[in-house]
Amino acid sequence: MGSVRIAALAAVAAVAFTAGSARAADYPCQPQYPGGPLPPHCMTPPPPPPPPPVIEEFGGWYIRGDIGMTNQALGELFNANYPSTANLIVRDKNFESGMLWGLGVGYKWNSWMRFDVTGEYRGETGFHGLDTWFDGANARFNNYTGKKSEWLFMLNAYADLGTWGGVTPFVGAGIGFSRIGIHSLRDMGVGPAPALQPTLSYADSAYTWNIAYALHAGLAYEVSKNFTVELAYRYVYLGDGKSGTLIAYDGSGTTPPMEFRGIDSHDLKIGVRYLFASAPAPQYQMQQVFQPLMRRF
Repeated sequence: MGSVRIAALAAVAAVAFTAGSARAADYPCQPQYPGGPLPPHCMTPPPPPPPPPVIEEFGGWYIRGDIGMTNQALGELFNANYPSTANLIVRDKNFESGMLWGLGVGYKWNSWMRFDVTGEYRGETGFHGLDTWFDGANARFNNYTGKKSEWLFMLNAYADLGTWGGVTPFVGAGIGFSRIGIHSLRDMGVGPAPALQPTLSYADSAYTWNIAYALHAGLAYEVSKNFTVELAYRYVYLGDGKSGTLIAYDGSGTTPPMEFRGIDSHDLKIGVRYLFASAPAPQYQMQQVFQPLMRRF
């Protein structure tokens, strides 16, 4: 009989507690006293933590391709015989414009910083040069023609400056190596008195490696999440070039190689980038770490 009474009392207590809880749920959500806490049934549970960020394979890698025009300039045309030639003046030293083609692979570090490595072929462009001098009795000249091309390999860094209507301005800088080739150089002039016969010398192709650097600026348009088109300007310093030894057409003598010092270029390019997958921004990752901790306070 004792156990029966205990079971009956437990059943009555459970019914009373359930009824009390049901009535409490009907009470208004107001503090029990001014400044006090809300009743337990009015407390909303905290939201579940956000899912962890998805780590994507190839999370920021992209490939790129570029095509453009070069606008090249020469700092100095020099020959080892120049210092010993009286009254010599270089009248002309110009390269023609040409085409460039480039490929590269890069990594988008976050929403505003990216890096890439590029290889580029800069097509053959014509060279025209002229110097005049006085041999003591007659005015003489040398008229130079030739061609130049180069390979350019660069490591570049870019800063994206914000996006407006899908358009992102950017700036950047790069450093690397250039391989300058001088081809088909010809030196035509006038021989000494009294004959003043035409002269002609030629040089074999020669190649020179240099340290190169570049500055970038442009606009990028995001066609889709993965595909971007660029219109860019670049200043690039290519270094020095040198021809082979100049040889007289009749084999009568040689002249030291012609040196092309301080070659640079102002380039205009159109480029495309394909991003394999977007990398999560660092601020999003930090939010995922600290947001659950902040809820505890």
